[in-house]
Amino acid sequence: MSDRWEQAAFKARVDEVVRRFVAEEADEFTRVDPLLGPVAEQLEAAVREGKRLRAAFCYWGWRAAGQPDSDALVRAAASMEFVHAAAVVHDDLIDDSPLRHGRPTAHVALRAAVGGRPRADAAARSLAMLVGDLLMSLAGQLFAASGLPAAYLARARPLWAVMARELIAGECLEILRTGAGPDTAASLKVIRYKTAKYTVEQPLLIGGALAGAGARLRDGYSAYGLPLGEAFQLRDDLLGLFGDPRRTGKANADDVRGNRPTALLAETWRLAGEADRTRLRALLGRRGLDAEALDAVREVMRRLKAPARVEAMVDARVEEALDALHAWGAPSHATSALTHLARSAADRLS
Repeated sequence: MSDRWEQAAFKARVDEVVRRFVAEEADEFTRVDPLLGPVAEQLEAAVREGKRLRAAFCYWGWRAAGQPDSDALVRAAASMEFVHAAAVVHDDLIDDSPLRHGRPTAHVALRAAVGGRPRADAAARSLAMLVGDLLMSLAGQLFAASGLPAAYLARARPLWAVMARELIAGECLEILRTGAGPDTAASLKVIRYKTAKYTVEQPLLIGGALAGAGARLRDGYSAYGLPLGEAFQLRDDLLGLFGDPRRTGKANADDVRGNRPTALLAETWRLAGEADRTRLRALLGRRGLDAEALDAVREVMRRLKAPARVEAMVDARVEEALDALHAWGAPSHATSALTHLARSAADRLS
């Protein structure tokens, strides 16, 4: 691979690693018993889609430290996509989300596998939970079997524990904050731990650790990765409510129905007067929220200019990340690629 960043070419390399690895693992899984076929199908479905941004950040954590392109490193970087898939399966289960990439989520798809038995919904949800658990296990397996020297892998291994701890802490914080009083600072903390760190910062740090990056460069990775990861999730929150489900592939009422601690909802609440707060109280967290009620929430948000405030938060964080990037003095090809990835992460349409 040349020093010129070609995101589509990189994605194709990661897709091939992921496809081959998960197909082999799915085959091994169904050898235990053919009855496991639907579960194996969800393993493959969980990693089929994606822009492979987390793998890309891991790759450039390696390259920005001065290391050359490496197929073994691409395999290690591809393990980040299994971490993401595990997080998504668990998150969809926790949030009871029906759609992902325009298709039924794992716990919905697995409903057919358990038939008409009593507590079939609970059985399907249990199967989905185990799919997520197995995906996280496969992430570690692919990383360890990437072909990189054992000494390189040993440098990065402690970061896996940090990544798992912070990801689960963020998910727990979201659960504990759901339905509580809206608070922008608390919402941003959830974003940082649930999404920002494992999306940008930790993949960069893991790539850097594999490459033997020094402390100054690692600090630079965090200074770039944290604000960019937050921008990524803030954009996701905006798309979640104002995006076209045909493009996002997700149901756009989930955050409002769940009364989740998003910065968008927190900013709306902060800006709202008593009349608007009374209206919001009647709508947030309502499971049977229809299109008319959802439009009512959007109308309040637009009138209070809450989406514009979140857009400004996205822009500020992207600029903070890019300022940190240019302070590194990284190789020009790494700076170019990471600038492109920053724009791709924060300005995506779905």
